[in-house]
Amino acid sequence: MRDLFRNFKCRKIVLAVADVFIICVAALITNFCLSFVGRDIDESRLIISVAVSAICCIGGMLISGAYSKLWRYFNSKDYLTCVYGSIVGIVCSAAIIYIIDGSYNLHYSVMHLVLIVTGVCLFRYLFKTAFITLVKPKIFKGKRTMVIGGGQACKTILKEIHNAQNSPYSGDKQVTMFDPVCIIDDDRDKIGSEVGGVQVVGTTAEIYRFVKEKNIEQILFAIPSCFEDERKRILDICADTKIPVKVVPFIGNLVFDDENKTIINQIRDIRVEDLLGRDPIKFDNADIRNFISGKVCMVTGGGGSIGSELVRQISKYSPERVIIVDIYENNAYEIEQELKMEYGNDLDLVTLIASVRDYFRMNQIFETYKPDVVFHAAAHKHVPLMEVSPMEAIKNNIVGTFNVATLAQFHNVEKFVMISTDKAVNPTNVMGASKRCCEMIVQYLAQQHEGRTEFVTTRFGNVLGSNGSVIPLFRKQIEQGRPVTVTHPDIIRYFMTIPEAVSLVMEAAAIAKGGEIFVLDMGQPVKIVTLAENLIRMYGKEPYKDVEIKFTGLRPGEKIKEELLMNEEGLQKTSNKLIFIGKQIEIDEMSFAFRLNALRNAALENNEKTAVDALHDMVPTFTTPEAFNSKELKKETLVSAAESA
Repeated sequence: MRDLFRNFKCRKIVLAVADVFIICVAALITNFCLSFVGRDIDESRLIISVAVSAICCIGGMLISGAYSKLWRYFNSKDYLTCVYGSIVGIVCSAAIIYIIDGSYNLHYSVMHLVLIVTGVCLFRYLFKTAFITLVKPKIFKGKRTMVIGGGQACKTILKEIHNAQNSPYSGDKQVTMFDPVCIIDDDRDKIGSEVGGVQVVGTTAEIYRFVKEKNIEQILFAIPSCFEDERKRILDICADTKIPVKVVPFIGNLVFDDENKTIINQIRDIRVEDLLGRDPIKFDNADIRNFISGKVCMVTGGGGSIGSELVRQISKYSPERVIIVDIYENNAYEIEQELKMEYGNDLDLVTLIASVRDYFRMNQIFETYKPDVVFHAAAHKHVPLMEVSPMEAIKNNIVGTFNVATLAQFHNVEKFVMISTDKAVNPTNVMGASKRCCEMIVQYLAQQHEGRTEFVTTRFGNVLGSNGSVIPLFRKQIEQGRPVTVTHPDIIRYFMTIPEAVSLVMEAAAIAKGGEIFVLDMGQPVKIVTLAENLIRMYGKEPYKDVEIKFTGLRPGEKIKEELLMNEEGLQKTSNKLIFIGKQIEIDEMSFAFRLNALRNAALENNEKTAVDALHDMVPTFTTPEAFNSKELKKETLVSAAESA
């Protein structure tokens, strides 16, 4: 029966038949009432009048559009189409009767019209109500939802939810998965009032209480413009409830186009970056566009986490050509296909499989494609793996960077941008030391002032969601029901998102003059164990009870705390208040070149001990993890003792 009612043609026929019935009944009632005052018409005239009125009124309503609307969505304007159609029908039928009979009964026509309009509109209203009742049981019943924030976003969302719940045609599970039960807002004047038919029951301090009282199954954070410290405070409270949390993105991140016409379709699960305690970094797109537009841009390591995002963002700014260089063909192929689907022939894209270690192959690429800008993202970055295979870090990171950077200088590339890491600061592992050496190579070439190439380094912390980062590992462990593994309870890290990291690289390239190390203000560092606990809570589980957290011990070469600046480096402000320039440490060019050559030769000969010793000689701040970590733990102990006192 429901399927029959959902067929629009069937509904038109049913509605027309009902209208004919109403017209006939209205004629009989009219004639009966007029009989009391002697103004009724005889039976033969009545039959003709009913037939002609039915045909004319149905035709009038058909022309006026009374049958072109779905019943559910009938509003005051749509009811007027029934009125107009009925008036046209009665006027036409009166004219026809007059032509046939030579006279007409005005009282009959007026009263008949009034009864037809009343009956037709009343029937539609009652049928609309009955129809909604009939199909509503099939609507997906959403989870009991607490909405945090009673502002404009909340009003819009509740309106969308209400419309979807009253429409069997929505088919939008994203909308119908919410069953709003209550609203939380820190404006005490709103408590007790209603927003969109849902009551504001209390403040954020009472979230936990109302979750229990009202059997809430999920929380919707609907304050997209909330300050980040306040957002973190509220989301921390939500995490303690151990139920899933969804958030409305920042207003600046909302997109309204053909695919995203509503706010509710952009609601997403809470992400770890929502709990980092700082606003997303904003960058000057105009600067980046002016820098990239019309340039040939080459990205080494273009298939990796950072490299592929670099390629994506570069492609938005109308480059003359984008060149992806990567040794791993699968990643290179994936980003190539993604960009081809996105841009088609509008983007001149070249994908090359090559190793930055191969000087002659890289020289061939520079000669053939003549890049204007080189983003050097190719590197080995996994700390424990590079501890086991230190020569590979030296060959790929150091020799590879030297190859690409010197070739950029030789071929008069406009800018060379090297992507570094906070692990390069006071490194305790081969990977970090190799990246510090890469920074020194870039500075060494910048100091020479040969050619027109401007050399710049960007340094940032851990990237959320990158290949090998902790977040994907934690998610996989939670989803598979395994313990979450953290190396040490006191280990802390700086975090940023991949788009932020890439925007930093591009902003740095745009404003660089040559020789700088750009450092991002990444806010407060985050304890990895806290990150793990919050992620577990976001899955609606309780840390240590539902999901075990196991401490496995620090891995080879791992620091307990990362830094963004060395002791010798100071900070200089830039036009972006969250990007700073680290003061470079002067490099003795003669001794540096000699030590670099010795390091390169040792690595190429696979002489591990000599190569690592040479790396220590190259990077004076390269220390052992044991020495660094014991010093940091002592500091933490002294601070804790002072706070306790």
